[in-house]
This record gives sequence, structure tokens and C-alpha cells, in this order.
Amino acid sequence: MNPLGLYEPGTSPLHRVPAGVKFLALLALAVLIFVFAAPTPLGVLAGAVLLGYLVARVSPGRCWRLARFLVPLLAVIFALQWWLLGLDQAIVVALRLFAALAAANLFTLTTRVDDMVGAVERGLRPLRRFGVRPERAGLLVGLTMQAIAVLSTIAAETREAQRARDADRSVSAFAIPFLVRTLRHADELGEALAARGVGDD
Repeated sequence: MNPLGLYEPGTSPLHRVPAGVKFLALLALAVLIFVFAAPTPLGVLAGAVLLGYLVARVSPGRCWRLARFLVPLLAVIFALQWWLLGLDQAIVVALRLFAALAAANLFTLTTRVDDMVGAVERGLRPLRRFGVRPERAGLLVGLTMQAIAVLSTIAAETREAQRARDADRSVSAFAIPFLVRTLRHADELGEALAARGVGDD
């Protein structure tokens, strides 16, 4: 199962918040993440995101899969930043990355793709007179959210197959199957969109 997203059904207060409101809150959080440049406020933001997981009552299994994905990534980035820029900057970068990825994951776990697509379309309807096509924008958002889960699933399954072949240290044993499956998925998606007339004037 993929470590990131998608929707996990629930009845928590966070699940009941409208998709558009959650999306605006996510954008505001992203702005704050890159405005703050000190560990303390970034640590507060990261703590607020973790509190969101408690409010949303996300299952321990989903939290563990996210942690198993994030911790090695953050460890590598933290080590590189510490070596290149120093400890303080390494902490800032790691906190920013953690808060951003964890918040995005929480959003996908508590928001149906259809609800998000509908919110984007409704929000952009007033701009139709300026040539904006809300349906296209909604489709793009939906495909982006789905792509995160699909690529994460492909990566996890490829890694498991790599371990089964006892090829953990081989870069090509992971990269080549992952690339092939990703391109195959892209072809299938393109064919499906073309069959529905997406892209036709």
C-alpha cells in the first residue's frame, strides 16, 4: 500500500471540513512554512500538523507507513544540509519538508478527490469569463492527487520486488522497473484521456 494518501474514510471534525476550506488552509500553511526561517516557529507548525493527525483519527498503520517513508528521506536531507550549510539550516530545511509533506498527506487522507475537484471547479467558475476552464483545472487537480498515490504505490511495490530478489543495493534493479511501470501508467492514462476526448477543442 502506498505511504502517501489517498482518502481514508472517517467522521472526524477534519473530515467534515469542506474541501475548499481545507485547500485554502493548506495553501496558507505552505506560505507560512516558507516565510518562517527559524526552527521554533517551524517546529510549532510541524506540531500543529501532527495534532491534525490526532484530530482526524488517522489509523496507526497509515501513520507508520508515512513515518517509514519520511524518516529515511528526512535523515538523508538533514545530513546533507548539515554538511553543506550547518546544523541550524539543516533543522530548518528538515522541518519545512516534514511539515509540508505531512500536511499534504493529511489533506489527501481526509479529502475525497471528487470533493476537491468540485471545490476547484466552483471556485474558478467566476473566472470563466476570462478564459479559465474550471473543468480542466479540476481535472488537473484530480489527476495530480491520484498520481501521488499511484507513483508511491509503484515505488513501494518495486522496492518489495527488489528485496525479494535480494538486490537491495542495486540502483538499476529499482530504477529500471520503476521507470518502465511509470511510463506504462502514463501511456494508459493518456489513452484513457484521449478516449474521453480530453484535449480536443
